[in-house]
Amino acid sequence: MLHRKIYQLCCDGREVCVFLRDQQRWIERARIIDIEGDLVTLRYETEEEDEICSWEEMVRLESIGAITQKLASVPRGNVEPPLTEECPEAERIRNRYTDSNPD
Repeated sequence: MLHRKIYQLCCDGREVCVFLRDQQRWIERARIIDIEGDLVTLRYETEEEDEICSWEEMVRLESIGAITQKLASVPRGNVEPPLTEECPEAERIRNRYTDSNPD
């Protein structure tokens, strides 16, 4: 099952975070480049001091403990999310500060 999911993520070309069980570390913002047998090739970048390094690493399928991917992100703070005018009124997000009724 994990092999099929990794293959699907490879085909989609999405960024993922991979936990390597044998090294007890996360590889963040990686792309799965290739799968050949039980070897998975990951490509990612790291930033150290004033330098950005690109890495390509081959890991065994059995050493992968978990894979996560970001589904969505929302900015923090008092930012009004963009809304479409085509959205039905019942499904619109209400502003909790202006829509609240103090009565």
